[in-house]
Parts: sequence; C-alpha cells; structure tokens
Amino acid sequence: MDKSVYVAMTGASATLKAQASVSHNLANANTVGFQATLNGTVAAPVQGPGLASRIAASHETLGVSARAGAIQQTGDALDVALDADRWLAVQAPDGGTAYTRSGDLKLSPNGILTTSTGLPVLGANGQPVAIPPHDSLHIGGDGTISIVPQGEPPANVAEAGRLQVVAAATRDLERGGDGLMRMPDGAPPPAPAAGKVLTSGAVEASNVDSTSMLVQMIQLSRQFEMQVRVLQSGEENARAATSLMSSR
Repeated sequence: MDKSVYVAMTGASATLKAQASVSHNLANANTVGFQATLNGTVAAPVQGPGLASRIAASHETLGVSARAGAIQQTGDALDVALDADRWLAVQAPDGGTAYTRSGDLKLSPNGILTTSTGLPVLGANGQPVAIPPHDSLHIGGDGTISIVPQGEPPANVAEAGRLQVVAAATRDLERGGDGLMRMPDGAPPPAPAAGKVLTSGAVEASNVDSTSMLVQMIQLSRQFEMQVRVLQSGEENARAATSLMSSR
C-alpha cells in the first residue's frame, strides 16, 4: 500500500509543478518572441540506502518549443522579427551575453538600443548599440542599422551599427531563470548569422497555443484530483487496518 501512496504523493507534486509551468506559458501568450516551455513527467527511481523498490514520479522540463510564432506587421522602424534559428544577442543582467527572439526594440533616452524589458542590445562588435540623434532609422534584413543624421538631408544615409544576430537551433540553447537563452556551460558561443537574418517593421508573436494550454490545465487539474483520491484511499485503508489490529 505504501508504494501506491508514495507514487501518488510524488505524482501530485509533479502535477503541481507542471501546472505552474503551463500557467507561466499562458501568462506569456501575448509576449513578443516568447517560446513555450515543454514539460513532462518521468519515472525516477528513488535514490538511497536499501533495495531499489520505490519509483517516484518526477516533473521534468523537456526544453523549449521551437515552433515559429505568427509574424505581425507593425510598421515600427525598431521592430524586428528574427528568422528561424536566429537569435538577437543582448547584455544579460549579470553582464554576460544572452539571446532572445523578442524583437520589439526601444531607444533609451541616451540613445542605447534595448529590448522592451530594458536589456541593452549588442552590436556585431560585442558592445551595446548606441544610436546618435537622427531624423529617420531603418534596420536592414542583415541587421545593419542605417540612419539619416539629425538635420541632414534624406540622401545622407549613415551606418549606425549592426545587430549581433547568431545562428543556433533552439534545442542547443538553455533557458535561464530570467527567461533568456544561453549556450550550455562549456559549449562554444554560437556563430554569427550571415545574410538575411530578420524582417524589419514586424515582430514574432508568442508561439503559445492558448487553447492547448487551457486543455492541459484542465487535464492536470483532474489528474491532481485523482492522485489526491489515491492518497485519501490509502489513509482510509491504513485506519481500517489499524482498527482491525487494535480490536484483537
């Protein structure tokens, strides 16, 4: 009996973690460039002294969905939609380099190009992109930033920098607690992407399928209820056994 109780207990714990992950996906259904987290429950032998007679149900993050999100035309000169397997390099809060597909870029008051959350966007030289005062701006398909300097005629186009865009498959990257993607420890940095890497004036929407996530939430909720019922049945059986033993 204790085996069924243990499996139900660990299963309920794993279900709660999966529910939290699904809720996080749903919360980011409208976040530009967000990629859904993939989850699963696996059987994990309990480690420790004694015979290997216990198997736990364990929640496991299986990676990030590589499915492309819908491309939404915005017409904003600072918006970019990355091509498949292309990532924009940004300066992470810890000072290191991380990668994102969030292309709704902004300009800070001092001319630093940032993500919508305020992270500096890195240029091809590895430094944050600084854009001088300008009358117009255009980001080319290869990531080149062209501007018409403030006060200059439209024909005077100058290059203000180039976005650092790298090529890497989603499965080769790991998502950190800050939501940014990074190469695994010990792996070399991804190679710079050549040629066309993005579409300007557009953003990639979240690839979260809200309907599927809602269905998963319902399934997980019912699964949790079933696991709790197993625990309750185990408790009732234990009480009945104790009552029989004490009556002798």
